Amino acid sequence: MLRNLGQLVRYRGLIQSLVARELKARYRGSVLGFFWSFINPLLLLLVYTFVFKYVMPPPKGTDPYPLFMFCGLLPWTWFASSLMESSGALISGGNLIKKVLFPAEVLPIVTVTANMVHFFLALPILVVFLIVYKAPLTVGESLWFPVVVAVQYVFTLACALILSSLTVHFRDIKDILANILTLWFFATPIIYSYQAAPAVALRFLNFNPMAHITISYQEILFFEGPFGHWKWLVALGAFSIVFFFFAYWIFDRLRDSFAEEV
Repeated sequence: MLRNLGQLVRYRGLIQSLVARELKARYRGSVLGFFWSFINPLLLLLVYTFVFKYVMPPPKGTDPYPLFMFCGLLPWTWFASSLMESSGALISGGNLIKKVLFPAEVLPIVTVTANMVHFFLALPILVVFLIVYKAPLTVGESLWFPVVVAVQYVFTLACALILSSLTVHFRDIKDILANILTLWFFATPIIYSYQAAPAVALRFLNFNPMAHITISYQEILFFEGPFGHWKWLVALGAFSIVFFFFAYWIFDRLRDSFAEEV
């Protein structure tokens, strides 16, 4: 396993070219092209803002709500899209997997990385929101932002490796995953503030990795005061690394059966 993991560095050129191909293929034939990276999160933000500003009262501690919502919605979109696409990555890339020397783990890595690029492309909109609403952002807290991104990348990649390898054998996972992600979305403080959550709910939130990632983004970009969630973030980073090795071990154990199943 460690030998295969070490060889991933040799495939960085292949990963870069496949990510570029994935980004171009996603919007091929589209009139707006890469602008959909800005439009999609904006449209989703408009829907939730309309619901919680004009239909239902916004949750406490979330004013201005559009900025609060955007701080959690962007990373969640990256996470959910990566999992949904990676669950079928090996199946759709069956022709590549059947080639003797092609590293199958490259496919989920490409999926997660491509969605991270979309996350970065949508960040300018978030910057505009931060300026318009005069967010209390400090230089010290901003330095934690790439750390949160790195932790989310490792955790998402670990989930993608497990899902992509298991879906090859159990095709029902892809259908079940959509429902799990819907539940996971509402179990993560994206449309509501964790500060307003009751004590019972906080116990469950502590076991939700995406809750700690989302809270970290919100404390850095939205809430005033020092970044107090850094201990949880560091612990989650250590867990994500261990989880990644475990996920890669499962992927490596199932590797030999991929060509036959796809």
